Amino acid sequence: MTSVWTARIGRIAMQWPAIRDGIASALLAGVLAMGVTGAQAEPVNVTFILANDIDTIEADETRGGFDRLAGLVARERAASENVFYVNAGDVISPSLLSGFDQGSHIIELLNATPPDIFVPGNHEFDFGSDVFRQRMSEARFPVLGANLRDLDDHPVPGVLDTRIVDVNGIRIGFVGLISRKTYVKSNLDDLMIGDVLAALERTAGELRQDGADLIVAVSHTDRTEDMEILRSGLVDVLLSGDDHDLTVFFDGVTVLLESRSQAEHVALLDLAIEVGEEDGERTVTWTPQFRVVDTAAIDPDPEITERLERYRGELSKLLDLVIGETAVELDSRRRMVRGQETAIGNLIADALRTGTNADVAITNGGGIRGDKIYPAGTVLTRRDILTELPFGNRTVVIALTGAQLREALENGISEIEQTSGRFPQISGFSFVADPGKAPGSRVETILVDGEPVDDARTYTVATNDFLQRGGDGYAVFEDATVIVPSTDGKLMTSEVIAYFQAHGMKNSAVGKRITLR
Repeated sequence: MTSVWTARIGRIAMQWPAIRDGIASALLAGVLAMGVTGAQAEPVNVTFILANDIDTIEADETRGGFDRLAGLVARERAASENVFYVNAGDVISPSLLSGFDQGSHIIELLNATPPDIFVPGNHEFDFGSDVFRQRMSEARFPVLGANLRDLDDHPVPGVLDTRIVDVNGIRIGFVGLISRKTYVKSNLDDLMIGDVLAALERTAGELRQDGADLIVAVSHTDRTEDMEILRSGLVDVLLSGDDHDLTVFFDGVTVLLESRSQAEHVALLDLAIEVGEEDGERTVTWTPQFRVVDTAAIDPDPEITERLERYRGELSKLLDLVIGETAVELDSRRRMVRGQETAIGNLIADALRTGTNADVAITNGGGIRGDKIYPAGTVLTRRDILTELPFGNRTVVIALTGAQLREALENGISEIEQTSGRFPQISGFSFVADPGKAPGSRVETILVDGEPVDDARTYTVATNDFLQRGGDGYAVFEDATVIVPSTDGKLMTSEVIAYFQAHGMKNSAVGKRITLR
């Protein structure tokens, strides 16, 4: 029997046009008391299934994965005719196999259970704009991105702004939105992402003019951006991705949903929509009900499972080669690599510095993706390294002054409270910082080879090509002199594998590289 958590929300009249910038509790009570007058038809029931941030074929063995998600979608579609499966992005990367086929297998999986709406996340752009265009051209489902444009401010072929669907006389308008933070998270090349709220204001107006009774925004935006969208009063329902956590939010006016990453716990929204008439005007009211499905209880789709097993077989031939044994515990959990010094971060940074013969090295914790613990004595394979570093990044060497190095570190810890991916994992130096201070003034001391950093001296810095392009807010890297460009660099995974085979963990255990007061 499927494990479902259900929160039943009382019947609340939600009438359009409504006061969208916040309804006082007294007014809401009055609306509830009055109800809706005039003739009403039977309610139209609509279900939204939300998936987001399902970016690997190496899902948990007990829950999640493309096959269980497909099983859930099939179950809901069999139970009701008005079901919309929505995918809020971050799927193309960093699946291990995407390092070899640039996400082609992910599109095949999506096409096998096509979403009714798909909105790209930042990881759809990891391999550049040409690959993004190619993957989207292969999609057999609608792709929306109202604020995505080319350099001439034209829509990208195959990507729509909006879509309207008629369900038994109810017109549901969908709009797709992509976070502008994609600029620092991924590789847009010749694509542009415009302001989210400006795009929403434009498209919401167009959808209303086209007769939309309900506006559903599907977005790949973080929680701060989500709340800005809700406060705008322009949407009825927001189905979001990016934060990886399970969120069910309802303030009496607008719904926000986000599912757990990897389809481990999937959020569903059931709406009972009624159309009536009041004073000669058409009225639309809706009542929400929420379900959260633990996919551990969902029967996987056998055809998708067969596809996954075939993909994993292809990977095994490439990846299941032993490279060595860990001497200390490696912890690549998201909250660890994005918030403190870690042995795995030290290992990766040491490999970059040693392989390039640079003075120091900095890599971003957000690029370490395994989200697991390897106990001491674990036998590591190429698969493990590629799981941790799935993006295919290359090494780069740049020149920074001591002052610029400090600027880079300030950026690295500027969003530590949000477990931002920009958090630095380092080699060849140490620093002390106080996260309690204001961003930009947190770094207190920096020691290079045990000596205070010289602001005027130039240091060679090994990093990855994503950061060198200014990714994760490292603008100082983008402006730096490049000594070894990515075209001459090596794959980070190759550097780490070679370093681990030669040196093991003897220099990479957690010590005093990063001290946070």
